[in-house]
Amino acid sequence: MTDIFLEGGRALIGSEFAETSLLVSGTDIAEINASRSRARLAINARDLLVLPGIVDLHGDAFERQMMPRAGVDFPIDVALADSDRQAISNGITTVFHATTCSWEPGLRSAGNARSLMEAIERQRPQFAADTRFHLRHETYNLDAETEISQWLTEGRVDLFAFNDHMDGTVGDMAKPRKRNRMVERTGLSSEEFDRLVGHIMSRAADVPASVSRLAATARAADVRMLSHDDATPAMREGFRAMGVAIAEFPINEETARAAASHGDAIVYGAPNVVRGGSHTGWTRASDMIAKGLCSVLASDYYYPAQLLAAFRLAADGVLPLTEAWNLVSAAPARATGLADRGVLAEGRRADILLVDDSMPLRPRLIAVISGGKLVHLTEATRLLGMPATPRQAVAAA
Repeated sequence: MTDIFLEGGRALIGSEFAETSLLVSGTDIAEINASRSRARLAINARDLLVLPGIVDLHGDAFERQMMPRAGVDFPIDVALADSDRQAISNGITTVFHATTCSWEPGLRSAGNARSLMEAIERQRPQFAADTRFHLRHETYNLDAETEISQWLTEGRVDLFAFNDHMDGTVGDMAKPRKRNRMVERTGLSSEEFDRLVGHIMSRAADVPASVSRLAATARAADVRMLSHDDATPAMREGFRAMGVAIAEFPINEETARAAASHGDAIVYGAPNVVRGGSHTGWTRASDMIAKGLCSVLASDYYYPAQLLAAFRLAADGVLPLTEAWNLVSAAPARATGLADRGVLAEGRRADILLVDDSMPLRPRLIAVISGGKLVHLTEATRLLGMPATPRQAVAAA
């Protein structure tokens, strides 16, 4: 693997920006405040920010590559390759594909989740981003419990989330536009969809025991867990008691405070910050961040959002950029147990971004290094020539 030298640049070292040069060797950061030495590849990082790569613990924008229009499918391998390019070009060097495993047939079915997991495993060596599998289990999908338990035990799941969208599904059935979208996604007729929902609802009493069993299996397999859309402090407490330490999108401040008081990681969507509010009308992420009630920002459904959100928070005076960046890099790395990344430090994984911040709300990504490899470069003029070889070294050879 080619050593890479980053000359100059304002690097985020610890909690401050410092003018320095970095040397990447193999997959890691070998030296900070380095000299070029004999690195064969050198990049001029002057006038740029040098930031640790983004860690995205919940991103499902890949679904648009799989089904860009309702009922229009593309091969999973093609969709994943395109999603990898999108993630990298937006600074995401570690991506957890948040894959729904639902009682629905079609895009979010258990069969599709299985196929996606298998495709990620096959294609992982080809991806530029470190690509992982985040399984979003719809808790009413009782028929999938045995298979999911096996996946957890076999170490095939990197993050495991408990989702319950059943109330929303039932509510949306009375709204023609949303109902039509759900039915189209499943490929069922309207009558078939109604019968399926009725059957799933009839088994509601069996859901809590299934959740408890799956949480125990995940704990035994040392798989980190998330609860999705916690609505009350009691709900958060119930999940915490089962070892679910990440609260994903708590829907009100009371529940977020309950999570924060116990040191739980709290995740909100970066698109919420960029857009100035939630598309669902729920909690405004910037307010939660200002109150210390959000520790992680995820791309959710839009890969560019994490990069943009950090700079938006800084521009709006919510947080300095050094702290805002932690929400998309160091904090999600900690929450997911990835101690080797999220910061620029010697011996850590070389996931590095070079960013032009001359336009505060529109940061421009110049280069991305992922696992020690240069995988994205928009300004080839920043590549520096080879260092001169000393005459004595030539003679000695």
